[in-house]
Amino acid sequence: MLPSRPMGVHILCIAGPTASGKSARAVEEAFARGGEVISVDSRQVYRGLDIGTEKITREEMRGVPHHLIDVREPSGSYSAGDFARDATRLIGEITARGKLPILVGGTHFYFDALLRGLPPSARADEALRAAVGELPTEELTARVRAADPRRAAQLDPRNRRRLIRALEIIGSLGAVPPRADAEGALLQLDSARKGTFRAEWIILDPPREELRAKIDARLEAALKRGLVEEVRRVRALAGDERLNELGLEYRIVGQYLRGERTEGSLLPALSAKLWQYARRQKAWLAKLAREDRTGIR
Repeated sequence: MLPSRPMGVHILCIAGPTASGKSARAVEEAFARGGEVISVDSRQVYRGLDIGTEKITREEMRGVPHHLIDVREPSGSYSAGDFARDATRLIGEITARGKLPILVGGTHFYFDALLRGLPPSARADEALRAAVGELPTEELTARVRAADPRRAAQLDPRNRRRLIRALEIIGSLGAVPPRADAEGALLQLDSARKGTFRAEWIILDPPREELRAKIDARLEAALKRGLVEEVRRVRALAGDERLNELGLEYRIVGQYLRGERTEGSLLPALSAKLWQYARRQKAWLAKLAREDRTGIR
C-alpha cells in the first residue's frame, strides 16, 4: 500500500469493474471504519433505474447512509459537474459528523471530476440549438465529423443531444476536448483541486474468468427480475432517445422493444457489451494504479 499524501480531507474511494462487488465492500468498510457512502454512478442517480444498474437495495445497505442515489428523474440530466459539486458538499457534511466519506462506483469520469477538477465548459448556445435542432441526425453527424473527425468517431451517431452538444463546444472552443464528460466538459488535471482530498483507494479486480462469470450471472438474474419491464417503463417516461443515453442495458433492451432484435439475442448482446465495458473500466484502473500516489491497495 502506497502512503497517502498528508494533505486534504481523507476520503476512501472504492472502484472496480462492473459486477466486482463494490457496493457490498463499501458497506463492509462503512461498518468497520464508521463511514457513509457516496455513490459514484452516473445512472444510479436516476429513479427507476434499479435492475439495469444493479442498484443497492435498502436491505443491502444494512442501515448505512447512502447518498446520490435516486436524486433525479430519468428524463432529467445529471453531469460530472453536478456530481463534483454535490459530492464535495456531502464530503464536508459527512466529515463534520465525524464519519469517513466512502465513495464507491464505476463512473470513472466522476472520480476524475471530483479529484482532478473540471474547467468551465462551453456554455449552451440556444441560437445554435435552434438552428440545428431540426436537422436530420445524419446531417448533425456529418457536421461534427467535418469539424472534429476524432471526436465524431467516438460519439454515438444516433444520440442527437450529444451531437448538438459537440457542435456547441466546437463553436466555442474550436474542437471537442480530448476527454469529455457526459456534457462535453474537458477533464484535466488541476493541481489545486487535486490537493483538496486525500484519497485512499481500494481497487477490486477479480480474475478475468471469475468476472466474466459474474457478469453473465448478473445479466441472467436481471432479465428474470424484470429488466425488460423496467426498460419499458423508462421508455414510456423518457422516450427512445433517452434510453440510448442511459447505458447499454437500456439501449439494447430498447432495441428489442422496438422490434429491432429478438428476445433470444438479448443475453448474448448484453453479455458481450458489458464485458467490453468492464475491460475499459479495468484499463482505467490499471492506469490509476500506475500513476496515482494517494494510497492504492
